[in-house]
Amino acid sequence: MPSPPAQKPATAVAGTNIALVKYWGKRDAALNLPAAGSLSLTLADFGSETTVSFAPAAAGADGRDRVLFGGEPAEPRFAARAQRFLDLVRDLARIDLPAEVVTRNTVPTAAGLASSAAGFAALALAASRAAGLDLPPTELSALARRGSGSAARSIFGGFVEMSAGTRADGSDAVAQQIADEKSWNIRLCVAITAAGEKAIGSTAAMDATARTSPYYPAWLASVPADLDEARAAVRQRDLDRLGTVAERSATRMHACALAADPHILYWNPATLAALATVRELRARGTEAYFTIDAGPHVKVLCAKTDATAVSAALAATPGVMQTLVLAPGPGARIVSED
Repeated sequence: MPSPPAQKPATAVAGTNIALVKYWGKRDAALNLPAAGSLSLTLADFGSETTVSFAPAAAGADGRDRVLFGGEPAEPRFAARAQRFLDLVRDLARIDLPAEVVTRNTVPTAAGLASSAAGFAALALAASRAAGLDLPPTELSALARRGSGSAARSIFGGFVEMSAGTRADGSDAVAQQIADEKSWNIRLCVAITAAGEKAIGSTAAMDATARTSPYYPAWLASVPADLDEARAAVRQRDLDRLGTVAERSATRMHACALAADPHILYWNPATLAALATVRELRARGTEAYFTIDAGPHVKVLCAKTDATAVSAALAATPGVMQTLVLAPGPGARIVSED
């Protein structure tokens, strides 16, 4: 019996996104459904590029999908996660072909810089197109969410809101753009405060927090009001209002995790020093506001005109290893179908 024909390979790029109103916890782990909504900013030139090919010859020596990361075979845990995601795409496309996945990142992996958001957004788009599908953005967002909850947001550029949804099948747990990447001339300055992977992954930390933190119900209850406030701030281009809710959401999320049993603490001395720098900048009249994801790094929202000064102040902070200045960016997109 002849082998099924190979599909056309596709290459997609996607930017990482940083949540300003945080996503922390799931209402359904199997479908990766968030327990609460979130609001984020997708970033330019900081993410993943992924090429996917479905073909009989794509299988590795073990007969399974071949997953390459940075030119080398991916570590087994990442490869298995990608293979499970590819099974979802094969089911949707009704194909039965092995795949080769080639991914490279411009963002550190598993370091609290949302690499999985970019990675699975790029994989969702490249794999679906390589499988012969042309999914509308909402369906693509739902597919990306199955790989990483935050990946649903990276399908879109600029400011993006993710709905927790209410349906059991997760069909309404999707993202939508509320302002594009050209709508507001702001920047996100990133202070890198540690090297290497974080001690506990986001998924495990979310699960432990939901199970053991006495603050978790209060955290969930606080999110809808924060979303309303952040959405209004984006539409009014009100940096102080958006920054205030971003800081509140971040500190509440980390307080909730800190109260888990055993406690979860991502911050290090440089994290605290960077927060002090942000407060000092604001005291001197610079509109600068921090947020921190599940990791030790500090991201600072500011106007484009203040980005150089903010980055310099962060770079001079004890313990800060590197600073980046990132602009709002577009959503996931195909760059090659060959």
